[in-house]
Amino acid sequence: MFFYLLPSKAVLIDSNEELVNFYKVVQSNLPALLKDLEKHQNARDYFYRIRAADVNKMTEVERASRFLYLNKTAYNGLFRVNRNGQFNVPFGNYKKPKIKDKENLNQVSKALKGVEILTGDFERVLKYAQKGAFIYLDPPYHPLSVTARFTSYTSNDFGVEDQKRLAVVFRKLDQKGCLVMLSNSDTPLIKELYRGYNIAKVYARRAINCKGNKRGVITELVIRNYG
Repeated sequence: MFFYLLPSKAVLIDSNEELVNFYKVVQSNLPALLKDLEKHQNARDYFYRIRAADVNKMTEVERASRFLYLNKTAYNGLFRVNRNGQFNVPFGNYKKPKIKDKENLNQVSKALKGVEILTGDFERVLKYAQKGAFIYLDPPYHPLSVTARFTSYTSNDFGVEDQKRLAVVFRKLDQKGCLVMLSNSDTPLIKELYRGYNIAKVYARRAINCKGNKRGVITELVIRNYG
């Protein structure tokens, strides 16, 4: 949403520390990142060695470089970690992944100039939200079924109680006079949590599923406090 709208002033908040670090490095130290990206190899053994590396022993640039490399070479570009915070997506077997996209990264760096980028829980938005501000919330989606439980973009699962907390924050933002938009899965729980708001169904293509015939168009919800 940010890169589509390209607002002149923005605050970006995410609980994924690796993602936040990546954007900060792209924002303020892109030349060093581009140089570090040159070392990466599109090879299975190399991939698993980088995947297993301890990010706590890396510089911010090295962490950002690892993050982008894994994103470009892991299966389906998926970011997923286990409960210990370890990246656990397998090698993608792509022939020629574009690991170093200099032109695109330059555009991203320009877009991020002057933007405040923070690590934190979604409740942190309440500190920055002002009347008239546009707020977009994009949480881990509520599972469509008991078996469809991918909510691990960080080492902490995003469960039902978190969905309920998010709905409370949505209402507080509404009360502050913000324009609020949220996307989530099309489930009874989400419809109930946001009852009374503008709930629209949209169609999105599911790109990730262990069974190829399960990928395709599904309905999702876009929820707004405005028309």
